[in-house]
Amino acid sequence: MARGPVTVRRYSRATRWFHALTYLTVLIALGTGWWLVAGREGQPSVAARLTGFADTNLHRYAGWGLAALTATAVTLGVRATRTFVRESLRYDRGDLRWFTRWPGALVTGRFARHEGHFDPGQRVANLLMVGLLAALIGSGIGLVVVTGGLWFVWLQRVHRWATYLLTPVLIGHVVIAAGLPPGYRGVSRAMHLGGRLPLRVAERIWPGWLERQRGADHDR
Repeated sequence: MARGPVTVRRYSRATRWFHALTYLTVLIALGTGWWLVAGREGQPSVAARLTGFADTNLHRYAGWGLAALTATAVTLGVRATRTFVRESLRYDRGDLRWFTRWPGALVTGRFARHEGHFDPGQRVANLLMVGLLAALIGSGIGLVVVTGGLWFVWLQRVHRWATYLLTPVLIGHVVIAAGLPPGYRGVSRAMHLGGRLPLRVAERIWPGWLERQRGADHDR
């Protein structure tokens, strides 16, 4: 008797490459940004020494790279972007129950059921990251265009505070996406190593999505 599959594909290759380019660019932008905020503009960071570019230039290039990736997402990747926005804005009955059980589930892995492609915590993180990245990119472009005056001062404040707020959100995202909390063990394969997730992990963390995925595969 043939056995069924033990893994399910969570993300396509195109999505995984876009994600990889995005977080690499964000890491460069945040890393050089924090280096400059710390007052080390005259001391080349590791990234600056490796690339041969000054940290100020690396920070600017990373910002333009993020702007280019955003433009790509809303043009060439409009269908995926639409799905991402719709699923991130989703709200279902039972989402509050998911949040109340989440602290314990970080350790036990016993998450409350939800129906979305993203769990309720991911939805909040997605909205925060998108909003703060938009503030960073917009204020960064503004700082390049505006040379001084009151607008420059306010754009600089927005850029700096968006950096402060985005950093802990991204750290939390990386910790969970890497599967470091016991309850999230195994999720790192969703976006890496072929994008295939063990079924037992998908059943535990994204049950509604997995049921829809199985139904779609059955209808083919």
